[in-house]
Amino acid sequence: MDSPRVGVIGVGNMGYHHVRVYSELEKEGLVKLVGIADIDGDRVKKVAEEFGTKAFTNYRELLREGVDAVNIVVPTRMHYDVSMFFLRNNVHVLVEKPISDTIERAEEMIREADRRGLILLVGHIERYNPAVQRLRGEVKNGVLGDIITMSAKRIGPFNPRVSETSVIIDLAVHDIDIMTYILESNPTKVYARSRRVHNESHAEDYAIIVLSFENKVDGVIETNRLTPYKARTLTIVGTKGVSQLDYIEQRLIIYGNSSAREVAIQKQEPLKLELKHFIECVTGKTEPLTPGVVGLNALKVAHAALKSSETGAPIQLTW
Repeated sequence: MDSPRVGVIGVGNMGYHHVRVYSELEKEGLVKLVGIADIDGDRVKKVAEEFGTKAFTNYRELLREGVDAVNIVVPTRMHYDVSMFFLRNNVHVLVEKPISDTIERAEEMIREADRRGLILLVGHIERYNPAVQRLRGEVKNGVLGDIITMSAKRIGPFNPRVSETSVIIDLAVHDIDIMTYILESNPTKVYARSRRVHNESHAEDYAIIVLSFENKVDGVIETNRLTPYKARTLTIVGTKGVSQLDYIEQRLIIYGNSSAREVAIQKQEPLKLELKHFIECVTGKTEPLTPGVVGLNALKVAHAALKSSETGAPIQLTW
């Protein structure tokens, strides 16, 4: 398969950028963007005209275009139904995070993809951030020594588009995954506090999550949709040094006992790296960085955090 035929389902704010990137990759000869779908007929027609592709209001019609792979960028409650439709029709799937709304549905999606030998990639986009990749390398090389703690802050303004989704599922799931990825260790205990603060929110828009990992590292995640500015940061404290990562700026600083150095990062768009990786997986050139099981594990921890917040007690996890 030289240039897979691809489609995008859901062309809202995030989906639009999936279409934009595929249009760029098409110009590079890596894919053929054969169509996009969205229930908003005016919106999908406008986006299709902008990028020179076909518009559909029923995602099932993409099968007629012979798609090899699709990106699913619809509300989380629809991830299962749309993904399973394409998987059952032998189409590779990239589904945005979280993988699904329930653990059981996520597990079924993974089983279906495995049974058919298909790629099921989950859009945990921060793994594709060049600064994250560089930080993981620094940690693996022992630059920070033994890791003691990790603390993440993922905050920003209120977003009515996701007001019905818990900030734990919408935002904290990124940091849950990245901590697990960098440490190569799973959380064994989760304690969380969360609540709804904004008067237009319909779910938790503030949360503090404490994670205890198998390798004895502790992680703290602060996330909200209450702050008038956006920040995405990760600090790691080790026995030999401290690192500070800015996801947005793709900036990484390593502090030693009496020195600080900024690590050189070749900045690139994480979404484009993610979509190129998906195509490489579909064409058999590489193995998935964020396969279904990655999305499933992050979802399990996020659900444990929700349960902890509801009960006021820490939740034990087994793997």
